[in-house]
Amino acid sequence: MTANTAVTVRVPAKVNLQLAVGPAREDGYHDLVNVFHAVSLFDEVTVSEARPRAEREFVRLSVAGDLGSHTDLVPLDDTNLAARAARLVARECVQAGPVDIHLNKRIPVAGGMAGGSADAAAALVACDTLWGAGLAEDALLSMAAQLGSDVAFPLVGATAVGTGRGELLTPVENAGRYQWVFALSGEGLSTAAVFAEYDRLRPDAPEPRSDDRLMAALAAGDARQLGAALSNDLERAALSLRPDLAETLGVGRAAGALGAIVSGSGPTCAFLAEDEDAAEAVATALEKSGACERAVRAYGDVAGATVIRREGA
Repeated sequence: MTANTAVTVRVPAKVNLQLAVGPAREDGYHDLVNVFHAVSLFDEVTVSEARPRAEREFVRLSVAGDLGSHTDLVPLDDTNLAARAARLVARECVQAGPVDIHLNKRIPVAGGMAGGSADAAAALVACDTLWGAGLAEDALLSMAAQLGSDVAFPLVGATAVGTGRGELLTPVENAGRYQWVFALSGEGLSTAAVFAEYDRLRPDAPEPRSDDRLMAALAAGDARQLGAALSNDLERAALSLRPDLAETLGVGRAAGALGAIVSGSGPTCAFLAEDEDAAEAVATALEKSGACERAVRAYGDVAGATVIRREGA
């Protein structure tokens, strides 16, 4: 069998169809009911064998991107989740050696679409494949949970409910394919800052619960019902920190979006459209308005982290 010398994994962004947030826990996290939906904005992560080097340089990172993805905000040291993912897999694999990780980004950075978490999920799959570790899905999901609350979902993709911190996943029946428009911001928004603002605004937050209307809409594949059921408990906090996002949401609604929501902790705003023509109309209105840096279209749901290329010795 030819050994792999480089592996490329494609991994999707997510939008939260529902994000219900409970009160802060003693460990600083929040209990969530988080309905993840994978959409066709993809990063590609390539992990390549490297020459032997010092342990502290076990992983070297590089990054490129388009769509104004603000790659200058991506850390290129061991704080990067993809680098941490590689080290986790290496602990379980005697064949592990130094690697170069290249992130080719189309998922917005600091945009509330889990781009960093997606890259970590892709790195887990790429390193497992590169080194022939043969890790079971449960092992990869356990590593993902160690890395962060949103890392498990990009491994599996499609649509799923995340509970606990968001890392405990249950697949959700979804009978439709939906057209989305994402309004990208020229400035990122810190997830930690948004959660802190949420705690300030909602000190009496109730325990999170799943929305039956949303589940019924997904089971029926009904875009109109889904648009009406979109919800995000963090939206008020995101708008408190970035009041300009209210204008962005208003432009998309006025252009005919079935639903409009801040994606996760923001600042990306997500708009559900009835069909491709309606999505084009929403995207055009957003770009003409100047209320966002760029509007991009996508569809969902899509598969999770997938190996798309292998190079052999």
